[in-house]
Amino acid sequence: MAGPIRVLFFDHTAELGGGEIALADLIRHLDRARVEPIVVLGSEGPLEERIRGFAPVHVMPIDSAVVGAPKDALGLAMLFQLAAARAAIRYVFRLRRLLNEQDIEVLHTNSLKAFVLGGIAGRLQGVKVIWHVRDRIADDYLPPRVVWVMRHLAKILPHFVIANSGATLETVQLKDKPPAMVIGSGVDLSKFSPSGSSEASSDERNTARPKIAGLVGRICPWKGQHIFIEAAALVHARWPNVRFQIIGAALFREHDYELELRRTVEQQRLERVVEFTGFQSDVARAISGLDILVHASTVGEPFGQVIVQGMACELPVIATNGGGVPEIVQDGVTGLLVPMGDAPAMADAICRLLEDTSSARNMGVQGRKRAVEHFTIERSTQKLMDACERVIGRGYASTQDQTATRVSKPSPLER
Repeated sequence: MAGPIRVLFFDHTAELGGGEIALADLIRHLDRARVEPIVVLGSEGPLEERIRGFAPVHVMPIDSAVVGAPKDALGLAMLFQLAAARAAIRYVFRLRRLLNEQDIEVLHTNSLKAFVLGGIAGRLQGVKVIWHVRDRIADDYLPPRVVWVMRHLAKILPHFVIANSGATLETVQLKDKPPAMVIGSGVDLSKFSPSGSSEASSDERNTARPKIAGLVGRICPWKGQHIFIEAAALVHARWPNVRFQIIGAALFREHDYELELRRTVEQQRLERVVEFTGFQSDVARAISGLDILVHASTVGEPFGQVIVQGMACELPVIATNGGGVPEIVQDGVTGLLVPMGDAPAMADAICRLLEDTSSARNMGVQGRKRAVEHFTIERSTQKLMDACERVIGRGYASTQDQTATRVSKPSPLER
């Protein structure tokens, strides 16, 4: 029997964004008899420490001219910036040498800059390249020039494309070349689970303190924290004892937006109602302290991993209806979908769950059931290993995903 596939996982950053956290979870749960992981990161950071305990990590710093380039300077546009072009070429050949030294068979790239740098290095070295697309390649999510470049590169650099939702895959516009598969970001059910040992104990815990609605994620404009605060002000007028938490921190030069949010809270006199918790290393614990999980993105979310985490914790979810979110949340069953950018609709949905605690509790139960059936880390890891075996020509066991996934419109992830 052939040994495990040597797969190099490459991300240009070591910051803990959603895609990086999902990557770490996948690597941790790989079956080492099937895949032997090696990790390359383009910088030092918390992702390095999170992965180093269970996979070898090589930090190969990317020149600031490349890693600091804005998204609208990605891909071919970089060639018009001499310093960035030279740095990118040097990095490609360094990465190619490592691929050769480590006898890599598959290169898994996990970010936009990694797609370009890794895709070229992998092609030059003759290893199979997988793009794991976690961003919607669309004009409402990325600069138009980047959309054009990435859609064209997607047809020539990767041998296989993985997308985190049907909605994300649709935006890549592959038209059957190369083959593709949808793999949602699964959750570790041993970490994300209902915090109460029984319905009674959960109810007793919740009546001992004010109800809390929380939004979890990086603080940035498109994540919609400003919409959440607007909704909080409207709910506060009707339910003055309810509290609101903004869980997360600003990254990637978005601290001015956080300051603006804090000023809005002060202007609305909501300081005792809205809490900024900052970055939380134990996301599961932060989520388990909530009664309602709110997702407020103002553009279509590529997937919505925190939504699945909330469902796994048996919380009712309120989420904006766009991107891959409708593939996760069943409106009226596991949560409520509201229009993007609509604070009054979000406030009404929060009030509805506060008023009808029986329905809220049932949505949480159904959400947990859906997470268990369709969004576990074991399921996601199995599908990733299948993709690695497929791309090098080995047969693989998972029958439900033996054909490439071509998506003409968003479809449920379990299909």
